[in-house]
Amino acid sequence: MPEPAPLILTLQMDETAFARFDGLRRRHFPEALNHIPAHATLFHHLPGEDVAGVTETVTVLARLQPPPEVTVTGLRFTGRGVAYVLASEALSAFRGQVAAAFRDRLTAQDRQGWRPHVTVQNKVAPETARALHAALSESFAPTLFQAPGLLLWRYLGGPWERIAEIPFGGQA
Repeated sequence: MPEPAPLILTLQMDETAFARFDGLRRRHFPEALNHIPAHATLFHHLPGEDVAGVTETVTVLARLQPPPEVTVTGLRFTGRGVAYVLASEALSAFRGQVAAAFRDRLTAQDRQGWRPHVTVQNKVAPETARALHAALSESFAPTLFQAPGLLLWRYLGGPWERIAEIPFGGQA
């Protein structure tokens, strides 16, 4: 019997931030490869065989965390794409708590340093990515958004299936 597909934990953005990033992703990410909405990943591979346990652990920790404010600090050229760089001390601390809760079950990718970002373009020719990076950089100004919660997904080999929406700070 195959191992259940892993779970992915992403940041839920407020409506304005999500609309902005998802619009950019729809415009600049290769359509044939764009199976998922704009997102900022906290964990790439949580245990897929324990949906209830993962959901419960993350929910308990999220209840203790007020919705964090996240700063969009800049743009990152990734070689074959472009991402917006995010920063939030509160969110980083929260991620550390979740990492500690799953410490023995994290993959190497999720144990390494976390660099929060939202990818709006990937898997394009370097010159295409360089051009978008330059164009977006011309009008870039740091912005803030509120993160009302988290989204838990199951990885389906390309597309993702949403499993749960988990609010911060006990919000309904």
